[in-house]
Amino acid sequence: MRVTGALINAIAILLGGGLGVLLMGRISEKFAKSALKAIGLCICIIGIKGALEGDIMLVVVSMAIGTFLGEWIGIEDGLNRVGEWAQNKLSKDGQKSSFSEGFVTASLLFCIGAMAVIGSIDSGLRDDQTIIFTKSVLDGVISLLLASTLGFGVLFSAISVFLYQGSIEIFAGFLQNVFTDSLITQISAMGGVMIFGIGVNLVVDAKIKIGNLLPALLVAVGYYFLILS
Repeated sequence: MRVTGALINAIAILLGGGLGVLLMGRISEKFAKSALKAIGLCICIIGIKGALEGDIMLVVVSMAIGTFLGEWIGIEDGLNRVGEWAQNKLSKDGQKSSFSEGFVTASLLFCIGAMAVIGSIDSGLRDDQTIIFTKSVLDGVISLLLASTLGFGVLFSAISVFLYQGSIEIFAGFLQNVFTDSLITQISAMGGVMIFGIGVNLVVDAKIKIGNLLPALLVAVGYYFLILS
């Protein structure tokens, strides 16, 4: 039972995020805000690119149904409670911080996307970490930039990545037969919409509840098998 790829990715996030935390407070607030918005714009572009590759009706239907389910369940509130619990354990005298925002934003950003799925399957089946290494470098750089502005919570996203990608690695043999190239394209399109939303949140502080959109990924899988396959 290997989780090599997930471990590599988590370590990259910890290293990048750790360096970002060290830089936090050593750069001007004006520069930090500008850098965060620049990161957000880049993330928007990545999201748009992924979203345009999928079936538009699948995206619309999945997003509508998935958002309803996510709001009903309250996924975003649950993620924030986890972040706030960790923040209360780590902060001094109840000091407020962006811990929860950093944790939720980074966790969603690093876990949503084709590279997380494909890279983890390759790592689990063939012990091939090529895609994971590429993703780890990207995640390490992004975690550095995010942590330099959003703080320590970004580092805790390494736990989310390890659990998520590690699970895919463990069940890689089964998932390879389920996640065909065509299905991954559609899931990536849904992920692209969510990644775009993360970028918008960073650029204009739109407060889109990305966590509540997560059920759309499962709806997209169902739509694919019922309509497109």
